[in-house]
Amino acid sequence: MDAHSAPLPAAAMPATGLGRFAGHIDSGLGRLVETVAAVLVLVEIIILGAGVTARYVFHAPLVWSDELASILFLWLSMLGAVVALRRGEHMRMTGLVTRVSPQTRALLEAIAITASIAFLLLIIPHAVEYAEEENFIVTPALEISNAWRAAAIPIGVGLMLIAAGCRLLRFGSLKPVLLAIGLTALLVLLFWLAGPALKPLGKLNLLVFFVGVVALNVFSGVPIAFSFALATFGYLACTTSTPMLVMVGRLDEGMSHLILLAVPLFIFLGALIEMTGMARAMIQFLASLLGHVRGGLSYVLVGAMYLVSGISGSKIADMAAIAPVLFPEMQKRGAKPGDLVALLSATGAQTETIPPSIVLITIGSVTGVSIAALFTGGMLPAVVLGVALCFVVWWRCRGEDLSNVKRYPKREIAKLTLIAAPAIALPFVIRAAVVEGVATATEVSTIGIAYAILAGILLYRQFDWRRLPKMLVETASLTGAIIFIIGCATAMAWGLTQSGFSRDLAQAMAAVPGGSWGFLGVSIVAFTILGSVLEGIPAIVLFGPLVFPIAHQVGVHEVHYSMVVIFAMGIGLFAPPFGVGYYGACAISKINPDEGLKYIWGYILALLIGLLVVAAVPWISIGFLRS
Repeated sequence: MDAHSAPLPAAAMPATGLGRFAGHIDSGLGRLVETVAAVLVLVEIIILGAGVTARYVFHAPLVWSDELASILFLWLSMLGAVVALRRGEHMRMTGLVTRVSPQTRALLEAIAITASIAFLLLIIPHAVEYAEEENFIVTPALEISNAWRAAAIPIGVGLMLIAAGCRLLRFGSLKPVLLAIGLTALLVLLFWLAGPALKPLGKLNLLVFFVGVVALNVFSGVPIAFSFALATFGYLACTTSTPMLVMVGRLDEGMSHLILLAVPLFIFLGALIEMTGMARAMIQFLASLLGHVRGGLSYVLVGAMYLVSGISGSKIADMAAIAPVLFPEMQKRGAKPGDLVALLSATGAQTETIPPSIVLITIGSVTGVSIAALFTGGMLPAVVLGVALCFVVWWRCRGEDLSNVKRYPKREIAKLTLIAAPAIALPFVIRAAVVEGVATATEVSTIGIAYAILAGILLYRQFDWRRLPKMLVETASLTGAIIFIIGCATAMAWGLTQSGFSRDLAQAMAAVPGGSWGFLGVSIVAFTILGSVLEGIPAIVLFGPLVFPIAHQVGVHEVHYSMVVIFAMGIGLFAPPFGVGYYGACAISKINPDEGLKYIWGYILALLIGLLVVAAVPWISIGFLRS
């Protein structure tokens, strides 16, 4: 569940010696870090692929493969975060930033950079100390110092500092930069001086930091990861005696779940599906079946998102694979651009639970819910919401003129079915490999990658080797943006837990009248709001460990609850005015967001009705778990 809003400005470089020097440093650093990060993605694929092959084919497991993959994954995550920062691809909320005057926007864009720099400067000495402490720990399989792994954090933080500093030096105007530096420094100083006054406030500090500071940063356009990190650092430093070494440890813990290694591999798999023509084959097959009925191509859009969704880890990538293929033909038939982008956005929310969704993997990693169970449980709920969307399509398209629409002959449908079959089989191959125990949820992506490469080369004869380096770099960047958020949100969740907040939350939610139904209702409202403000993955990492035990306590099945929570967040993420997923769909479609507002509320209502059905009928989510 990701939707990147507008990136930080790549302002024109001033013709000063300092600006040019920063440009050279930034360019050289970018090439070096992108190359290393791309190589790490490739090496991770090879290591995990070798592990699956050795264990399943040769029955001789590689005892060191998971350990080496884990060490390299932290390096990939930190270097990917550097690439994402340099390219302006960290997830951020720009709803307010885009609605202010150009002068205010320039100031907010500069603050987004200076606030990030402030956190990096505050944390780097503790990151260095953490790496030094890890030097005394020896890894069990490779028998090397754990400092080789932990050093990724201070080095990544240092490289992010350089990248952010270069962005600041190359900013288009000096005045907003100086003002942003002054404001950021003043706020940091004020909080430091206020420390003695804040400590006696007790739990009121949770409102100051985890509501006030987070909201101020998020709505100012500061990347969400840095917003979480600044609030957590401020809370721990100003109101507790906790050593900051602990925060670095929690950051490391959040980024080091081996299950999260599935994130870069599925992102890369999604890029392969688009590049090899598999996505196009699926869409053409669906169009041949439904293109001649009223609203047929809208049904194809819903079905195509169902098939493609979840594999790339990025809804933007899913949409980018489908919209350019379908939209031109749909517009030829008289479809309104606003209706197209509204439906595309709604399918983004509808398909959140389809395996191997990165959100499912994230929930499994932070709550301990079985990934195989989540993969099995996610298929049918998405169908329910898809049927709800199709009902709106049927209603809106019941008067469509089909006089000029071509109907495919049976022979051509059969041919397209044959062509699309390998592509359509891929999601089911992935699910079967996990459920049958051939590979873990982390490793199964390598099976999908091998499958997609072979299908692209041998069946579709469409494999552009020259695109691979760019795909690897983009995979690393998106991975860094996602995993760095998870690390910062894990540290924040730890801070909330230590404060006693989780116990208070549990008591409040458990006290909601209506038992499990009341709890599900309040969860839908809460996660819809969280999804619109924080996006899905940060909200899951932050609140998942807190609310899932409550769900168990009131008798809600963990897989059923996962589906309800994911859909609620998805609806929030793709609903205007705050949901950045909606603006991502508009950017992909090249359609003005205002055009879709008239049409999207019907789809949002359908999604909410579908969500209520899923919440009310647990069998939809858990009925196939026993089979």
